[in-house]
Amino acid sequence: MQEKYFSDKTARTFVVIMGVALIGFLLREMQYIFIPFTVAYFLFFLFAPLNSFLRKMKIPLAINVIIDLLIIAGVFFWVGRFLVDSIIQFSQSIDVYFTRLNGIVREISKAIGISDPYFKYFSLQRILAKMDYKELAGGIISQTVDFMGSVLFVLFFFVFIEGGHSSIINAIRKRYVVKKEQKENMENEPAAKLSQSNTHLQEKKQTIIEEAVGSTFKKITEQIQKYIITKIAMNLLAGALVTAICFIFKVDFPIIWGAFTFVLNFIPSIGSAIALIFPTLMALVQYEALGYGLLIAAIIALIQTLVFNILEPKIIGKRLNMNPIMILLSVLVWGFIWGIVGMFLAVPLTAIIKIILENSESKDSVFIADLMSQGQ
Repeated sequence: MQEKYFSDKTARTFVVIMGVALIGFLLREMQYIFIPFTVAYFLFFLFAPLNSFLRKMKIPLAINVIIDLLIIAGVFFWVGRFLVDSIIQFSQSIDVYFTRLNGIVREISKAIGISDPYFKYFSLQRILAKMDYKELAGGIISQTVDFMGSVLFVLFFFVFIEGGHSSIINAIRKRYVVKKEQKENMENEPAAKLSQSNTHLQEKKQTIIEEAVGSTFKKITEQIQKYIITKIAMNLLAGALVTAICFIFKVDFPIIWGAFTFVLNFIPSIGSAIALIFPTLMALVQYEALGYGLLIAAIIALIQTLVFNILEPKIIGKRLNMNPIMILLSVLVWGFIWGIVGMFLAVPLTAIIKIILENSESKDSVFIADLMSQGQ
């Protein structure tokens, strides 16, 4: 009997592992559908407080959706304008930066004794001249078209999620919560008979429904909203500090480096390292001094360490209650499945999975959720 138990347990574990692998494969292969849908749902979570307020003000759903779309369009417009202006400004000085970078490479190669003509007469302009600009331009246009298509797909999903989310919750309530409610009523029937109070029964019944219906969805919405808001605040703080440091040390394009710090640090750990490179390289090229570049790198690294390794875990870690190891693994796994977008979405997606497991009646699911938790 015991052998059969272990055999059944092993078979179930194997089936679960195969099922998870299959889901990962489907998510990866159908990412052009699942990524826009997931991003649209996160937008829904982000706009949930505003939409809730508008509903209380008796604003029709169609007007709510239009307001949300106008806000999204406004953000895209200003971000796009900022990027275009920054690229134009950078392109006006690019020859100067190329010349300085050539000098740095030549000096370093000379200092370490490299006599190869490629480094002795290093020229970035000559390297770029060999590039196939037609192919490069074609790739940029193709990527831009794909990106715009994805944005439209996200907005398409967002409109339908706004109108259909409540129906999904109601369907889940009818399928699962009603059974739970009936079970609770049967267990509490003796107590109900003793009380002989239909009003009390009705109130208790309603309370059970309200607690069960939406408990998981409510946790998901609240935690994702808190994560997004807190993460935006932390990234803004780091971006503002990096911008201020670049202003103080007169590094060119300080706002751009602050914006990079803000955006890239949505990717845990990896993003901070990438965000450190750009202002350091600019300082190195601008002043043609290795020591100056290392100084900027050290200061920015200190800022990111204080914000993202000390301050952020105390806030976001407590809100999501996620194990740091799980955060790192989630970035790697979702990055493998959905690339860069998966890295950005890794933490909130993993938090959703953890919340669902926590609300499961399966002991194994709760055990996995405990492994994902940070602990006390």
